[in-house]
Amino acid sequence: MPVPPELVAILREHIEEFAIHEDGQLFRTSRGGVISIGTYCEVWRAARNLALTPEQVASPLAARPYDLRHAAVSLWLNAGVAAPDVAERAGHGVDVLLKVYAKCIDGGAEIANRRIEDALAA
Repeated sequence: MPVPPELVAILREHIEEFAIHEDGQLFRTSRGGVISIGTYCEVWRAARNLALTPEQVASPLAARPYDLRHAAVSLWLNAGVAAPDVAERAGHGVDVLLKVYAKCIDGGAEIANRRIEDALAA
């Protein structure tokens, strides 16, 4: 999965300092435990307050961490990445991917029409 170089650097620093837990978890509590959902949600709310405008914070934008995954998958589909590739990256089957995300594909009719016309003209 593509990751911006800046985030790769941050993750590498974190791994160098804290290592990866034997169960594969990247982030643990200071005592080595699993981070609770309550703590995760608390940090998420704080991050939203720092990163977003007050109007955005009051909106449903990125209300849940899952919304970022949904946005990423929607972005990939709208960018024209083939559904099987998106499904693999997202850990979905193509059928589930299209059932859940088909309504998120925006502006595809004009592109599809052009591709069909090009194929017929060839």
